[in-house]
Amino acid sequence: MIPWQHLGTAQIPNNGGELKLSRRGEEFSIRLSGVRGELMNSRLYNSEEALADLACKQLKARDNSAEVSGAEILVGGLGMGYTLAAALRAVGSTSQVTVAELIPAVVEWNQGPLGDCAGQPLNDPRTKVHIGDVAELLRDNPKAYDAILLDVDNGPEGLTQNDNNWLYSQAGLEDLFSTLRPEGVLAIWSAGADSMFAIRLKKARFKVTIHTVRARPGKGSRHTIFLAQKPWQAADQGR
Repeated sequence: MIPWQHLGTAQIPNNGGELKLSRRGEEFSIRLSGVRGELMNSRLYNSEEALADLACKQLKARDNSAEVSGAEILVGGLGMGYTLAAALRAVGSTSQVTVAELIPAVVEWNQGPLGDCAGQPLNDPRTKVHIGDVAELLRDNPKAYDAILLDVDNGPEGLTQNDNNWLYSQAGLEDLFSTLRPEGVLAIWSAGADSMFAIRLKKARFKVTIHTVRARPGKGSRHTIFLAQKPWQAADQGR
């Protein structure tokens, strides 16, 4: 068996722990130090792609178009680049996809050999990179995005970054609602189901559907995609 080769280590801000990047042949793995174990693996990305595919399908239905044109998409969390790559495939040449990544080393890893896994999406001219907290782009930016795709943790709780809890709070969801354009889409990746979070999304005035997606096509762990759409004539509270 080919042994794992350690490629890099990165500290998560605010004492969030340590990420380790490893490679075994063509397989890459990102692990969180301690009991949490593996966060991402380059063989398991079907649900990460579905996060973008489901959201962009909603936008196509909104625009009654086969292509998403002139859209502003925000991806929270670069990871191994699969969600970003799927979003780029789903939108046209006049759209822009901004990816926010808290950890600079993750961006550097994706600029190297790790980026080949998803086809080097950072090199796409429609990609804009924000190194920092995705919340920095969400606060005080009303109606800035057509879709917001969040894969910054294992679901609606701050696993790697406690500050991420704000995103999933009632106040955070209200801000996300205001940041979306009419009939914009919020899509959130989760390792599992969470009925209480679905209720919070509905209280924030989203129309909510929940999708179960396998880690690999037809097999592997079952992950949850929360798909929440803003109504066309919604009033934005506090804006």
